[in-house]
Amino acid sequence: MKFVTAQDSQGIFVGVMDEGESRVLPLNREETLEECIATEGFFEQAMVRFQESTDEQFINIEEVSLLAPIPRPKKNIFCVGKNYEEHAIEMGSKDDIPEHIMVFTKAPTTVIGPNESVLPHEDITSQLDYEGELAVVIGKKGRKIKKEDALNYVFGYTIVNDVTARDLQAKHKQFFIGKSLDTSCPMGPWIVHSSAIDNPNQLSIETRINDEVRQKSNTENFIFPIEEIISVLSQGLTLEPGDIIATGTPSGVGKGFKPPRFLKAGDKMEVTVEKIGTLVNQIQED
Repeated sequence: MKFVTAQDSQGIFVGVMDEGESRVLPLNREETLEECIATEGFFEQAMVRFQESTDEQFINIEEVSLLAPIPRPKKNIFCVGKNYEEHAIEMGSKDDIPEHIMVFTKAPTTVIGPNESVLPHEDITSQLDYEGELAVVIGKKGRKIKKEDALNYVFGYTIVNDVTARDLQAKHKQFFIGKSLDTSCPMGPWIVHSSAIDNPNQLSIETRINDEVRQKSNTENFIFPIEEIISVLSQGLTLEPGDIIATGTPSGVGKGFKPPRFLKAGDKMEVTVEKIGTLVNQIQED
């Protein structure tokens, strides 16, 4: 199932896409998707509603706007750095391949939805870059999670574009400011429930800029698989329903080219992950 947060003439609601991705079934107009995920039995109830629904209960996709599935996360988004060997090398050298999981965060205010514009922030950066990533959405509370149990804590998967100001990242000697500019975390277009994805560590991923393929890889190339990421994160902190973990980006980012190929106003970004879909955004033009 593909869970969405959408808006129609009556307001914002949580819904489910039909199989053709042409209609949306509203499920809840009172709670956020984050709150729904935290409700015991939400997925099972959604399945029953979907199976018993009639055509009249669906809304055509043309009549709604899809927002980020979790438009305003309660917490910073967890992000794994340099989780593909070739990306670690393009950002430095073989010496930059991490021995342990690297984690940074993006502020909740970075999140925007599919087809929304990313601000160019030209007054503070000239090195805006893209990073297409698979993201994990946690489904239940847990701490000290064992690797063999980790996927049982996943509600589903979505797509994140970890837009980054490389010059700010270098200037401040840490990642947070360069990763947390407003609108720098496009997310969506929906969350695919974990039951629809047998192995999240074996999904193709591709990023296109203005229809040109820049990144192309597979999550089987993770240095640290999802089970290990969840287990390591949870050892000393509690993961909660709705927490979002971006799992890292493949090689092919703008900074990795010689000369670098940073984003500019008007550029269209498309991130596609197998079994999930495509997240499309554009850099805002004046």
